[in-house]
Amino acid sequence: MHFIPFNLKFLRKQKNWTQEEFARHLGVKRSLIGAYEEGRADPRISFLLFICQQFRLSMDQLVSSSLEEGSVLDQKYTGSTLRILPITVDSSSNSEKATLVPIKAAAGYLSGYSDVEYIENLQIFDMPYIEVSKGKTYRVFQIKGESMLPIQPKSYIIGSYLMDWNDIKNDGLYVIVSETDGIVFKRVLNNLKDKFLTLKSDNQEFDPYDIKAEDILEVWKAEGMTTFDFSQSQGLGQEQLIQELRSLRTEISSIKGQLNK
Repeated sequence: MHFIPFNLKFLRKQKNWTQEEFARHLGVKRSLIGAYEEGRADPRISFLLFICQQFRLSMDQLVSSSLEEGSVLDQKYTGSTLRILPITVDSSSNSEKATLVPIKAAAGYLSGYSDVEYIENLQIFDMPYIEVSKGKTYRVFQIKGESMLPIQPKSYIIGSYLMDWNDIKNDGLYVIVSETDGIVFKRVLNNLKDKFLTLKSDNQEFDPYDIKAEDILEVWKAEGMTTFDFSQSQGLGQEQLIQELRSLRTEISSIKGQLNK
């Protein structure tokens, strides 16, 4: 037994919509909504995918579970339920390709991350590094801003898809895709038991902040990095080291002064 009729009705009532209003928002006829809710017709897979995207549900939640049960809805806070992840496959070799999300595509990615056609239009390539394990789904995100210095803006972060967010390791590096912050590259503290993550920057000028689990769309574990600005990155690293040594020297001098009093 599937729960599609019950769940469609539940979602509609959550919005306080009539069948006519629900149909208008989804771009279908009212009679079709009635048929789906009464179980007289089965929706096409494209319609179900659209529902999942609009209401931020997994296909597993929509089809196999009752949304009226709060415990089922809470599963989305861990990311452990089945989600639709579009991938690209080489038709000649039947091997999965990595996809590239440059800075200029970041805004579009938020609305197209679950759209097969959108993902297929991103630049695709074979992962050339021997350090990258086979059997994972990879996506490369170009980052912006200086919050993760000495990693430079416009660097490319190689991420592997993380299905279960409970696997997030404290202080690990991840690319977080969310409705509130877009695409960010941060160190993460796992507070999913309280339904949020804490995001930290390596640049101490940026304060940590929390993000609600319900706002998270995807999590990608950082596996590596590619950069094209060696000199600037190296210079910043040396400058930061010098500043830390100066600060340490000042602290030692202060301690010696207190001991000599």
